Amino acid sequence: MNQTVYSSRVFRRVLCGGMLTATTALSVLVPPPNSAAQASFHNSPKAVLDEAWQIVNREYVDIGFNQVDWQAVRQELLSRDYSSPEAAYAALRQALDQLNDPYTRFLDPRQFQALTNQTSGELSGIGIRLQLDANTQRLTVVEPLENSPASAAGIQTGDRILAIDGRSTEGMTVEQASRLIQGEVGTSITLRIDRPGVETFDQQLTRARIAVPNVSYTLRQEGGNQIGYIRLTEFSSQAPDQMRRAIRNLLEQGADGFVLDLRGNPGGLLQASIDISRMWLETGPIVRTVDRSGQSDQIAANRTSLTELPLAVLVDGNSASSSEILTGALRDNDRAVVVGTRTFGKALVQSVHSLSDGSGLAVTVAHYYTPNGTDISQRGIMPDIPVSFSEQERRTLAGDQTLIGTTADPYYRQALSVLEGTIAEYRQQPTAERSAPSMLQLGREPNLGQSHELRQ
Repeated sequence: MNQTVYSSRVFRRVLCGGMLTATTALSVLVPPPNSAAQASFHNSPKAVLDEAWQIVNREYVDIGFNQVDWQAVRQELLSRDYSSPEAAYAALRQALDQLNDPYTRFLDPRQFQALTNQTSGELSGIGIRLQLDANTQRLTVVEPLENSPASAAGIQTGDRILAIDGRSTEGMTVEQASRLIQGEVGTSITLRIDRPGVETFDQQLTRARIAVPNVSYTLRQEGGNQIGYIRLTEFSSQAPDQMRRAIRNLLEQGADGFVLDLRGNPGGLLQASIDISRMWLETGPIVRTVDRSGQSDQIAANRTSLTELPLAVLVDGNSASSSEILTGALRDNDRAVVVGTRTFGKALVQSVHSLSDGSGLAVTVAHYYTPNGTDISQRGIMPDIPVSFSEQERRTLAGDQTLIGTTADPYYRQALSVLEGTIAEYRQQPTAERSAPSMLQLGREPNLGQSHELRQ
């Protein structure tokens, strides 16, 4: 299967929405104020360990810490001597492993930057999407991103990247190439490009900041209906604006119904899932979160929906976290029919923190429940309409991504069969029984309130 990755950057510190109980003050292992020992402590890897320990101690969803003596863990961490930051990082990861929570994890500076890139929905680079061609094993341009240095320079789909700043890409993975392509805004990079019918040439480009497209969409004539197909790949900070534009454009083109494709979507920002849920839901609960103190926060729609047209949602086993929040909200409120296979089953919310040396920490801070009160942990969401397909169909879709969301796609075909009936029923409803247009439908932006940026 082809590998695909975006090079990206920038992260805003994640904020928790609501107070979390703080427990246990600093232990006596920290040197007294104004001492030489304290200065040495703050300049050692132990300072980062203590930062991370304090965050977990203050925010972790399980106040019992999985029956681990968390005070003893701190004493053990700070009593050791570390030969390098990497040695301290390894000790911290071992400590966190005791919580038996794969989502509470330490991120070294490179990993934290990668998460930062993914969450921001922005990139600092030249704006190309790459894949490793399965036949030639060459890095190949899938597409240049719109309004990017690559598109401005004439980089084309199918161009093969032979070298990056003089370094051969032979045997290079997409991730390795992405790291080379990333860099500060305003700096230059040179690609050696092989294009069919053209002599190999060098192309210099200047890196810029670009919004990564997490939403793609198209309008398709399917029988007597026009279907707006929208695919959402990540709940980044840019995703709500991109989703809003997609829905509005498809409505303007005369969509009769929608297919929202969340297959393979691993999640992202909690607030992004809330904002997008509100585009489809006029009223009703979206999600309920419960923190370590048992405090419950119910989040609901706020009469800002963009459309009430029939909707089908496509999911699979890799639809997780924020994808499941959106799916659960639409299903429990009878807003959409869910088509596909069982979702991943992640019902936990993380807060992400930057640490003083450029590393980071993701900490589970809450558990969430769907509007009907369902806990989907490790169980996922079962679709209303299950989809089965052959191994040959799976290989065909994997080998040709352009077939996804077409009649060659069994998920999409099943969604069309469901929508045909629901669209017909919708058309038979008296106009007066259909809900009034919202502020967003009329082009007015509502006051959505303060944004809480939780990783989900």
